[in-house]
Amino acid sequence: MQPRFVIVPAVPIEKESFSLGGRGYFATVCAGFDIYDNQAKERLKPSYPSRSDAQLQCEQMNKRFDVG
Repeated sequence: MQPRFVIVPAVPIEKESFSLGGRGYFATVCAGFDIYDNQAKERLKPSYPSRSDAQLQCEQMNKRFDVG
């Protein structure tokens, strides 16, 4: 059985790296990690800066909402 909460990479943030003439060049920056609720089918906030922070919170949430 799939756990209710899982870790997913956060949506990357685009930041302008440099501008050349009238054209801007962008680089994506990792925004950290989100927890995804498989039951509600949505990403939860807040985002976590590291995978270990998200993993700890995810495990606690799965224990709290475990119906078994």
